[in-house]
Amino acid sequence: MVSASDTTRGSTATTQVVPGRRLAYTMLDASTELDRVVDAVSTYVADSEGEVPSIVVDDIVPVVTDRGVAAARSFVTGLRGLSGVDDVVVGCSYRPEVAADVRSLFDPTGDVGSVDHPVAGALDRLHRDDPTTFGYVRRHWAEAREGLERCTRNYPQSRQVHAALSDPETTPRTLGATLSGLVRLGVLDTWGETVGSTRYDLTAYDRDRMWVVGAVLAASADETDPDGGPGTVGDD
Repeated sequence: MVSASDTTRGSTATTQVVPGRRLAYTMLDASTELDRVVDAVSTYVADSEGEVPSIVVDDIVPVVTDRGVAAARSFVTGLRGLSGVDDVVVGCSYRPEVAADVRSLFDPTGDVGSVDHPVAGALDRLHRDDPTTFGYVRRHWAEAREGLERCTRNYPQSRQVHAALSDPETTPRTLGATLSGLVRLGVLDTWGETVGSTRYDLTAYDRDRMWVVGAVLAASADETDPDGGPGTVGDD
């Protein structure tokens, strides 16, 4: 274990090894350069005696808040670049005050392996109550996110959101079904003062919640139940 915190002062690393060498604990000052933390981890990897270890970062958020997104990204890249490592798992406490930074650091389509968030409960209920709409959201959430974030209108119809896509897999109809599911998940609202086709209120679009919806769906893609619902169950 490598700990960089205020419990240690000064530039010298302190290491304690428990009997049998099954656990070594290195303590570093909180102000220690991140390269030194990577070096400390590298020492353990080199001494792993033929085993292929995994690296677990308990929570990357303190690094993001104290050092910034660029430093956090460089730190994770440094850990992933260590030879002889099986996997690097990065924990993250997803809070509103750091949500934008986390979104810029991790892509939900490929970087997220597990999510514990109340949005999972909302997805479970959508799957239970309206499996057809859930299916559209599960399949097309990434394209819907792209359209919502590229559309320049405040109150577009689904066809106008669809027009903002460069190479869509969806049609305006299937995208509209996806957007209706995202409304039910609290990602955006509909505009109440409308007749005819539904207009969506993009001024209420919640990028943070959209990221979590995508992360939950991406993480559960290989852990679905027999009916195709998300494997993670939460409570909204």
